[in-house]
Amino acid sequence: MYSARLVDEHGLLDALEALGDLLESRNENADLAVIGGGALLLAGFIERPTRDLDAVALHSEGHLTSAHPLPESLQRAVHDVGRAYGLALNWLNGGPTDLLRMGLPTGFLERATKLQFSALVVRVAGRLDQIHFKLYAAVDQGPRSKHMQDLKRLEPTASELTSAAAWCQTHDPSEGFAAMLKQTLEALGISRDG
Repeated sequence: MYSARLVDEHGLLDALEALGDLLESRNENADLAVIGGGALLLAGFIERPTRDLDAVALHSEGHLTSAHPLPESLQRAVHDVGRAYGLALNWLNGGPTDLLRMGLPTGFLERATKLQFSALVVRVAGRLDQIHFKLYAAVDQGPRSKHMQDLKRLEPTASELTSAAAWCQTHDPSEGFAAMLKQTLEALGISRDG
């Protein structure tokens, strides 16, 4: 069994470079959009190490499709790099791809930063999109979660949080979620009237 070692920005970049080179050597390629802590690390918004990189979607010709499951050839390459680098075998995974089905924030692709690693393209979610995703996760996992810490590091404005809150409610319109969202926004300094 392989341990799920934490990686910093340099370790994650090394793993992505190895993955791109491996795909190229196998005459394969991949293009995906990533979110979450690993994407924040790649974008330089946080320094907290991570265990994985979350692919929200596969990209092809301007269109996004589900990243779950990842294509078999990509899964094999991810496993091979994971073994070589002592990472979890699913260090790159399509776990959050349900967000794609429910709808990403409008303009997601245009705001993403494109990184090229040989035969691998990684589209890193932009800051505004990460605010949306981190608010959703912070409401779900609570004020002491890493998601809330990440959200605070992004230093969202009141208007960005208001926009993110509206998006979150399209993903979970329940009264319970609305109540937790209100509490989370208040903890971030956004009042009921604001």
